[in-house]
Amino acid sequence: MQDFDEGTIRLAIFAGTLILFASLEAIFPRLNSDYGRAKRWPANIGIVVLDTILARLLLPGVTVAATIYAANNGIGLFHWIDVSPIVAFVATLFLFDFAIYAQHVVFHKVPMFWRLHRVHHTDPAFDVTTALRFHPIEILLSLLIKGGLAIALGAPAEAIVVFEVILSSAAIFSHSNLRLPGWLDGVLRLVIVTPDMHRVHHSVLQPETDSNYGFNLSVWDRLFGTYRPQPIKGHDGMEIGLDGFAEDRVLGLGALLIQPFQENDDTLRRDA
Repeated sequence: MQDFDEGTIRLAIFAGTLILFASLEAIFPRLNSDYGRAKRWPANIGIVVLDTILARLLLPGVTVAATIYAANNGIGLFHWIDVSPIVAFVATLFLFDFAIYAQHVVFHKVPMFWRLHRVHHTDPAFDVTTALRFHPIEILLSLLIKGGLAIALGAPAEAIVVFEVILSSAAIFSHSNLRLPGWLDGVLRLVIVTPDMHRVHHSVLQPETDSNYGFNLSVWDRLFGTYRPQPIKGHDGMEIGLDGFAEDRVLGLGALLIQPFQENDDTLRRDA
């Protein structure tokens, strides 16, 4: 699979998914917010554009390149135990999904990483662009982690491409401000993370922030005891974001880029 084909396919699916759920959440909004699109979207979209440019410049195609390196050198678990291509493909999807869950937990628990990840959580509202709001250093670290895992597993390149498409689409869906019928949300969250499930993770209350870490499959939160079905105050009463940040520190691209290097009440609470 050529890099051009991979990048074009991923970009097309990403853009289509973003437009789809941005349209759906505008038609069927779950919650209203004082922080509308005009206030938040320039920085949220700006940071993903910067993330993409830096990733392309500094670590172009690193995850797929890692799989090719592993295949050419016979490195990785799937090469050593000689599993079938289908087993390797399916196992890669599940193991990478678990790795994203585990990475998410670590980025909450380790203060150095939390400083980077809190950029995602200081969004004062919750919609499809929240899924894009990650500090460039976190994105680069995540790429390196996935590249290392790809080599350790000897993962198929095709599985990596499919996983990345699933991950970006699932993140956009789970962060969308979309009102789903209660019965549908209940059925879907038996398997995947729904917007109502993941919104709890963006609560200002730390016990809720420290729950529902999954981006795609909901099984990991249930299996490791981090699942919380509903916010304490209900979705209509919950507050989104993090305490300890003035408005001018959560809106604007420049503010997001320097945020990990600034002290605040939340940093002191978690670093203590």
